[in-house]
Amino acid sequence: MRTVALPGGDTVPAVGQGTWNMGERGGDTAREADALRLGADLGMTLIDTAEMYGSGGAEEVVARAAKGIRDRLFIVSKVLPQNASRAGVAAACERSLKRLKTDRIDLYLLHWRGSHPVAETVAGFEALKAAGKIRYWGVSNFDVADMKEVTGLPAGAACATDQVLYHPGSRGIEFDLLPWCASSGVPIMAYSPLGHDTRRLLRSPVLQAIAKRRGDTPAQVAIAWGLRSGIVISIPKAADAAHVRENAAAAGLELTEDDLAEIDAAHKPPQRKQALDLL
Repeated sequence: MRTVALPGGDTVPAVGQGTWNMGERGGDTAREADALRLGADLGMTLIDTAEMYGSGGAEEVVARAAKGIRDRLFIVSKVLPQNASRAGVAAACERSLKRLKTDRIDLYLLHWRGSHPVAETVAGFEALKAAGKIRYWGVSNFDVADMKEVTGLPAGAACATDQVLYHPGSRGIEFDLLPWCASSGVPIMAYSPLGHDTRRLLRSPVLQAIAKRRGDTPAQVAIAWGLRSGIVISIPKAADAAHVRENAAAAGLELTEDDLAEIDAAHKPPQRKQALDLL
């Protein structure tokens, strides 16, 4: 498993596991937790969740998956913007810790920007860090101007990541956000690396052609494509064993220059500033 370095010095797997839409149906909990445990066994020890996912249900699935292996995992969770006041962050974190059945969250993110001042949220994060409740903090769905504001704060150098949508069909961050993060030493965490409508992206003729030629799958090609900069952490979701194994194997793929050129021709890189894609 290749790794990506965080600003604090730790390294995390370049391919982790997402949990969006997990924890929403009680009958699926055991299967979802088993999939996360298998992923951890295959090296995808970073697991991303949020208080929003399943109204906390996804965090409970992660707790079930983490039983007995917590110290092997790097757990990421997120606070909703309406809970992101200094006091609200502390209360939300305690609720997440209870659902996760752990004493610390490895990386705690602001899910997106809301009405509370970012400086107040960061102050709350720093207090949680000092108390040992979280190890790192970061943001999600922040564009360049937002990132400059965050990193300009007194504790801003501690911002560990910006989690955004990124896949071959959504490349807007390559115009300015990705280069800015690369030069600032802030990794990108790519959510939905296969797109929200997975079937649509995986039907891409160029991804299918490259996969067939290489003996891989279109999903593996898409994930490997996202990792090519060396500063991207990909967090695909998989709730069954076959897809978990497929995702883990993508970390070992190296696309050729010809592969990348073909993807560029079909899924063109941005030529101007674009608003962040959220869906």
